[in-house]
Amino acid sequence: MIRSLLFVPGDSPRKFEKALACSADALILDLEDSVAAANKSAARAAALQMLQQPRGDQQLFVRVNALDSGMLLGDLQAVMAGRPDGIMLPKCGGAQDVARLGHYLDAFEVSAGLDAGSTSILPIVTETPEALLNLKGYENCGPRLWGLLWGAEDLASAIGATANRHADGQYRGPFRLARDLCLLAATAAGVVPIDTVYTDFRDIEGLTQETTQGRIDGFAAKAAIHPAQCDAINAAFRPTAEELAWAQAVLQALRDAPSGGVASLAGKMIDRPHELQAKRILGGL
Repeated sequence: MIRSLLFVPGDSPRKFEKALACSADALILDLEDSVAAANKSAARAAALQMLQQPRGDQQLFVRVNALDSGMLLGDLQAVMAGRPDGIMLPKCGGAQDVARLGHYLDAFEVSAGLDAGSTSILPIVTETPEALLNLKGYENCGPRLWGLLWGAEDLASAIGATANRHADGQYRGPFRLARDLCLLAATAAGVVPIDTVYTDFRDIEGLTQETTQGRIDGFAAKAAIHPAQCDAINAAFRPTAEELAWAQAVLQALRDAPSGGVASLAGKMIDRPHELQAKRILGGL
């Protein structure tokens, strides 16, 4: 189960070694925003070396450059021999971009001797207004699509916003909309909904609160920008003792119910939706 996904600059083997030792469930080797233009070529070579190191339990994704950057095919050519678990596609404009990347991966997997369809796709789906309006359709992307991640930083730039959060840390309206639509689109597509990064890596309390709220809302994972964030993210995605007790009580009450599908628990009616929620909670152990 992947709860925390840590971004690692693709041109920094030192940070990669540190990331390998942290509690992140997945690492995202970044060839895009964290790499200066002059270092793109070196980052590709470094990312391949990182992918070729012995792996533990962590999944390894590569964030390539966007489809319209002119660099994506070169990125794939450089890293696919390293057998990444998945490719993160930034600035994804809609399901058609996932399909396009999937076609590229079909060819690169053959070239690298990989099993067909073995490389997952993880798009960032809210970085432009157009992408936000195209969130319908990901349910038709096929088995490569692993999850959907929303992003607030590039969206702010794209719409001309001077801030994406209020003074109390809560997201402003357009960004709350992007977050909620990403959650709904991922759920509709049957893939993992992933909450965006919390940029103040020193504020672990704020990170914990935001991650916990995301879990309550339905997110299943969260991206991170610093190894110190991963313990808090993983812990926040663990059900509380109260939630576990409720889930177990729901399932027991439904098993004991003579009607077979409806029961009463603490004076409230419970049925199939509560059963699914209970199983989801227990499945998160």
